[in-house]
Amino acid sequence: MIFIKLFFCIFSALISHKNESKVRWNPDPKVVNTPYPGAYSVASYLPKLKNKRVALLVNQTSLLNNTHLVDTLRKNKINIVKIFSPEHGFRGQADAGEHVSSSIDSATGIPLVTLYGDKRKPGADDLKDVDIVVFDIQDIGVRFYTYIATLSLVLESCGENHKSVMILDRPNPNGYYVDGPVIEKEYFGFLGLHPVPVVYGMTIGEYGKMIMNEGWLKNKVKCNLTVIPCTQYDHTMTYEPPVKPSPNIPNLRATLLYPSTCFFEGTTCSEGRGTTLPFICFGHPKYTQGDYTFTPASIPGAKSPKLLNQKCNGYNLSLLTIDSIRSWKRINLYWLLKMYKELKDKDPFFLENNFFNKLAGNKTMMAMIKEGKSEDQIRAAWKPEINKFKMIRKKYLIYKDFE
Repeated sequence: MIFIKLFFCIFSALISHKNESKVRWNPDPKVVNTPYPGAYSVASYLPKLKNKRVALLVNQTSLLNNTHLVDTLRKNKINIVKIFSPEHGFRGQADAGEHVSSSIDSATGIPLVTLYGDKRKPGADDLKDVDIVVFDIQDIGVRFYTYIATLSLVLESCGENHKSVMILDRPNPNGYYVDGPVIEKEYFGFLGLHPVPVVYGMTIGEYGKMIMNEGWLKNKVKCNLTVIPCTQYDHTMTYEPPVKPSPNIPNLRATLLYPSTCFFEGTTCSEGRGTTLPFICFGHPKYTQGDYTFTPASIPGAKSPKLLNQKCNGYNLSLLTIDSIRSWKRINLYWLLKMYKELKDKDPFFLENNFFNKLAGNKTMMAMIKEGKSEDQIRAAWKPEINKFKMIRKKYLIYKDFE
């Protein structure tokens, strides 16, 4: 009898390993040391989902090779009762900030509940037929990139309604440094719900652990959280997501430049939306010092870009290599300060809605730019709060750090 049981244990292990190997990612040889996201460790989480009513928080990035997580789980007889979707929708095609309605997925018949439409936090009714929410979305590690806010509100709601959460972790392309102003409470909102810098150097699994265990959720609520970690990953690695995380983050260069060039969203300058180079090019019709011209157009993912159909003069950062951008290990304010200094009409440089302050998380950064402070002086103002955050961050790291 003992030998029979041993045989079945070995046989089961082999089958499990065989099934898992089918969904291994084939790394892109152009990318150094490509790790495996948590979703590929199928044998680690399938047993935890058996006989459970599962809701997924997913989008177009939730892939194992070329197979969506929804299809993988359905093939393995997991009971998916609904799909939650973040900004840009389940298919990842909606514009930034575009209202998305709930619906039924035509391919599977599963209800789609948007968390970037009439509501951003699931309610008790949304979770009443759910045992566990599985989060699997590619983040890019920037505070005002809204996927972490959606995760936070889902953790909060699950804690309030006694539901479990599982995060299938994914590498952070900007996980190799920490930088930028730490948001002040006055500016807490969907572009920053917690006291973290613009670039926080954590995977979304590490981030989820931090915000829950630091008591940063409403009423310090907690839920049963499981993180399925990446394999072969550490915070020093170069990582290019195989699918663009959102319509205006088309490639790794845009991903790495985004923490620096996204500040143009709070100004009258174009940040490149409506072109093939969003967050890689930037400019303004009245700017005269640039070496690149472009005209924002209405295109999928940017139907109404800033300065629509207006010829802009500015810069194209396409010639910057990935290695050179990574070597900065910081947010680069050079172009922002240059555009502010050289654009003739400064009064409307910052949008009147103070969106720049929402991105920065304070009013100090704008004031220092207007006062003509240098980049070093601006960065020095960030340092004390960054150092405090780094002490908190270290408690929740799952992977080898860059320091």
